[in-house]
Amino acid sequence: MTETHETAQPGRLSIDHTTIDGIRVVTLRGEIDDTVKDILTHALPPPADATLPRVIADLSGVTFMDSSGINVFGFVHRAVSSAEGWLRIAGAQEAVQRVLQIVGLDAIIPCHPTLEQALTA
Repeated sequence: MTETHETAQPGRLSIDHTTIDGIRVVTLRGEIDDTVKDILTHALPPPADATLPRVIADLSGVTFMDSSGINVFGFVHRAVSSAEGWLRIAGAQEAVQRVLQIVGLDAIIPCHPTLEQALTA
């Protein structure tokens, strides 16, 4: 199953959802900032009926992320962890990976160079 959502401003952020081996993969493209934080917050968590909330955020298409994205990923990480699941980040470009490192989120949420590595970790 694949779903696609875009923000009200085309080109700002697109979100695709798919499930691979029971893992929800959310592929993001564009910029993550305050204007899209609510959409992102609702797009990342697995459905409420998921027996094991496992989520990978594929950031390979994200060109910019500010503190709004950090806050959303922290929130989602806490939510899925409390349900005995996990969140992983895959494919972050250098600028986005640097933001994750500066705030220390990469020490809390496992970050993988590729989606394939995140799926098999």
